[in-house]
Amino acid sequence: MSERQPPDDPPGGAHAALEAVLMVTDEPVTEAQLAAATGLAVSDVHRVLAELAAEYDGYTRDGMPAPVRGFELRFVAGGWRMYSRAAHAGIVSRFVMDGQTARLTQAALETLAVIAYRQPVSRARVSAIRGVNVDSVVRTLAQRGLVEEAGTDPVSGAFLYRTTGYFLERLGMDSLEDLPQLSPHLPGLENLGDYTAHY
Repeated sequence: MSERQPPDDPPGGAHAALEAVLMVTDEPVTEAQLAAATGLAVSDVHRVLAELAAEYDGYTRDGMPAPVRGFELRFVAGGWRMYSRAAHAGIVSRFVMDGQTARLTQAALETLAVIAYRQPVSRARVSAIRGVNVDSVVRTLAQRGLVEEAGTDPVSGAFLYRTTGYFLERLGMDSLEDLPQLSPHLPGLENLGDYTAHY
């Protein structure tokens, strides 16, 4: 069957269209799903995926050798997905770990402190205390494994957040009771609950 071009004939044709979809998937995608997304016939999708996989492994469409890519296209769990090549696992691991151990910004530290002392607490309360929107900062802290969801507020239905065991591990503490008392350093902290009660 001849190759049908995807709708609007994007640059690069079928190969580029499939690559574009595969770049944004976080789980294996079936050939039928790829066909529906690109407007190609399933048989064409199957052929192009095989060509892409071979190209990433170091072979061009005319059979000539080419540089091996740092990623590969695999068929797993009934679908196709791109993965970093196993030969580079050490490099990828170092990069990921460096990102996890990068120093937190001042905004992240302040947000983490509020969650640690007020947990479980909603993002709205943290925002009220800090005076700025903290949605992206909380997402960053959750991605770093320092905070996690802890149910929902029975009144507002908002997600509540608390610190994790990893947070305690990073600070070298056994429990939250080991957190230093802030009252001596921040007069008026005892009224903080009253200030945020309506959020």
